[in-house]
Amino acid sequence: MTKKDQQLPRKIFVLDTSVILYDHDAINSFQEHDVAVPALVLEELDNFKSGNDTRNFEARNFIRIIDKASKNNLLNTWFTLNKKSLGKFKIQIEEVPSQQNAETLFSHGKFDNRILNSALVLKEENPNHKVILVAKDICLRLKAKALGLHAEDYETGKVKNVEELYSGKTIVNNFEIAAFEQLKKEHAISAAALNLPCMHANHFYILKNKRKEIAAFYSINNNLLKQVKKEAVFGIKPRNAEQSFAIEALLSPEIKLVTIQGNAGTGKTLLALASALAQRREYRQIYITRPIVPLSNKDIGFLPGDVKSKVDPYMAPIWDNLKFIREQFANEEKTQLKIDELVRTEKIEIAPLAFIRGRTLNKIFFIIDEAQNLTPHEIKTIISRAGEDTKIVFTGDIYQIDTPYLDSESNGLSYLIENAKNHPLYAHITLQKGERSELADLATALL
Repeated sequence: MTKKDQQLPRKIFVLDTSVILYDHDAINSFQEHDVAVPALVLEELDNFKSGNDTRNFEARNFIRIIDKASKNNLLNTWFTLNKKSLGKFKIQIEEVPSQQNAETLFSHGKFDNRILNSALVLKEENPNHKVILVAKDICLRLKAKALGLHAEDYETGKVKNVEELYSGKTIVNNFEIAAFEQLKKEHAISAAALNLPCMHANHFYILKNKRKEIAAFYSINNNLLKQVKKEAVFGIKPRNAEQSFAIEALLSPEIKLVTIQGNAGTGKTLLALASALAQRREYRQIYITRPIVPLSNKDIGFLPGDVKSKVDPYMAPIWDNLKFIREQFANEEKTQLKIDELVRTEKIEIAPLAFIRGRTLNKIFFIIDEAQNLTPHEIKTIISRAGEDTKIVFTGDIYQIDTPYLDSESNGLSYLIENAKNHPLYAHITLQKGERSELADLATALL
């Protein structure tokens, strides 16, 4: 920090509930600046403290942080949270500004408007400080700006330029003909003498020389360039080079963490599930899961029936993929019966993510579908639970997010791709070509 920065007055950041439910440690992310949390946010967090959802986890952890800090402090006055913190913290109690009133302008009694009023009071009380409302809620930020309040998104964990997000693949034109022919003949060659881009990570290539081309995978673990062939996995044959790349990563024993990103219909979940089945003898169990995004903001408790009846509609796409794989063995009754047995004995378990939390992840092939609906903290929590000989696969489309307060830049899948891309245990591929049908491709291209 420069001398000029040190002379500027500290800013006051006012945190909305959405920020804390996204990251319980957000209050420690503003360096030397002060942080205030409206009292109403505590009330909202009280409603989230029970349950197994990640939001419940975040709410409970934030409450613990504040409880620990409040042992020797009153919360309604500024105090230092911890020894490392340069800024101060308080719970903002007053929410009736003397000038502009959000409840008068918008609507009375709504929580968002009362939070806006808390920020307006802080602005009146601290005329020499820049007061900034931080919220994941876009509409709340727009309301704040309409009232003359500075407002911004919570940037921690966001990918700065999602359009340049790591794709896992590079096309190399005019590849050296001698190396090209050697790779085609021997299927794997040393990459030591090759001038390839992205040799700091596991990476896929389309190598071209005139009209010839070959798909290849560079392994940073052994510095080898390996030819990637279009070979079927458990009855599923790849239809393009990217799908072959995905299978290579999914079957590679040296790669323990895989992400597959792509539009609907590109085969992400199908390839992951087929690869898991092909390796079923190498793992104690196969978990396939996805986060439950409540319909119309209603929890699964709103749905009728027992637990299985409640969650089956959310898991239907995974069951559809398993059914499709089973149908590839229409003439092999023994294989079909084996798949049925794997489900019956729970060697394959398909369940919502919340139901699998807390399990021991030793020697598990773990597939997390729709990972774009997870926060960076959820992604970290899942990976940190991996035990010995476990492989974790995240699939999703970063442009199809159903969770409030997440977008293509702040979701956990984008965060993981950006931050894990150089790790030797990790591989990623972005699938671009849809393979469902010509009609489905039409929808993606034109609509």
